[in-house]
Amino acid sequence: MRTFLDILLIITSLALMALILLHRGKGGGLSSLFGGSMQSSLSGSSVVEKNLDRLTLFVTAIWIVSIVGVGLLIKVGA
Repeated sequence: MRTFLDILLIITSLALMALILLHRGKGGGLSSLFGGSMQSSLSGSSVVEKNLDRLTLFVTAIWIVSIVGVGLLIKVGA
């Protein structure tokens, strides 16, 4: 069980990094430094952004559950 949770944790961590990097910059910071603040007429639609947000939240929930599961298994000593 612990091996499954460890693998799930690694997969969700990598997926979460990729999903977060896919998001469009919302303002200042490093994204505007590299031209992220420029708006393009060909940028993604709001439906795509909403689906990306939902997918990111879903993967985040799985990541949190796997973190808690690994923590409990370590605490119990299984």
